[in-house]
Amino acid sequence: MPQTILVADDDPSLREVVRYTLAQAGFEVVEARDGKEALAKIRARPPALLVLDIMMPELDGLEVCRAVRKDHPFPIVFLSSRDDELDRVLALELGGDDFVPKPFSPRELLARVKAVLRRTAPAPLPPVAPAPLERGLLRVDLETWRAFWNSREVVLTATELELLAVLLKSPERVFTREQLMDQAYEGVVVSDRTIDSHVRRIRQKFADAGGAVIETVHGVGYRLGVG
Repeated sequence: MPQTILVADDDPSLREVVRYTLAQAGFEVVEARDGKEALAKIRARPPALLVLDIMMPELDGLEVCRAVRKDHPFPIVFLSSRDDELDRVLALELGGDDFVPKPFSPRELLARVKAVLRRTAPAPLPPVAPAPLERGLLRVDLETWRAFWNSREVVLTATELELLAVLLKSPERVFTREQLMDQAYEGVVVSDRTIDSHVRRIRQKFADAGGAVIETVHGVGYRLGVG
């Protein structure tokens, strides 16, 4: 079955170009003209990935992302006509997985979409289910791809969970941002700011559940912060 991608943008000509490019690559494409329509279509049928413009009528892309991340971990690739650092940071802080400034080539967007889907796809299950990763009150179940603090589920995106699992597999090790990039992002080059944004979101989610899971080692990087 082809993966479904929802393209939410108020520019019909851009949607048509993106739809054609993704469809040619074998994806099923659903379109939305504004933020409200995007949310309605997500509720009816969550996509494998959301291509989301920031500047849209009704609800902008950042508002849509906030609403989506309450219930859904599927990856989000943001589009924006403003290549502004603040937009980029907000998009990542809210749970975006990539950010593509306009104008862009359709082939570049297709490459970004494929890279994000590869990076966030759950690993195929081995014949024997992997044992959960546990440290203190933290547990990550690699079979169901879920995280828990003190038996309470903490909903993470696939990218966030992969990054946390890397730290949990080597709980005493200090990882540089480059090492986290190599292990958690499977060769996809992302910026230090992207990694820092994902770490901040993981920390906030566990703080809301009463826990602390990642420690900053100043001048080096990050390590697991659970004793």
